[in-house]
Amino acid sequence: MFRAVRRLANGDLLKTFQPLHDRVLVERFAAEVKTKGGIMLPEKSQGKVLEATVVAAGPGLRNEKGELVPNSVKAGDRVLLPEYGGTKVTFEDKEYSIFRETDILGKFN
Repeated sequence: MFRAVRRLANGDLLKTFQPLHDRVLVERFAAEVKTKGGIMLPEKSQGKVLEATVVAAGPGLRNEKGELVPNSVKAGDRVLLPEYGGTKVTFEDKEYSIFRETDILGKFN
């Protein structure tokens, strides 16, 4: 129990987190607050950001034969997310989302 408290104090909880199965932990990019012309946008008019960076990925999912099928995304990849879905989690005052790999729409090269 004291070990978990020490991890929280050191701030490396996110580094030790690994999603299970085919789950992927992502951090969404910040929404644009200015237009190209320099006009500040109010919060209501800012669109939902659909791009994110993969922070951590699980080992993969097992097929019918019991063989492990690894995830096609890994930490550091830029991905395209659906507009809705995912589970929001907060680590160290930052907001992240957990998606199944099958819910991720694509990966940028």
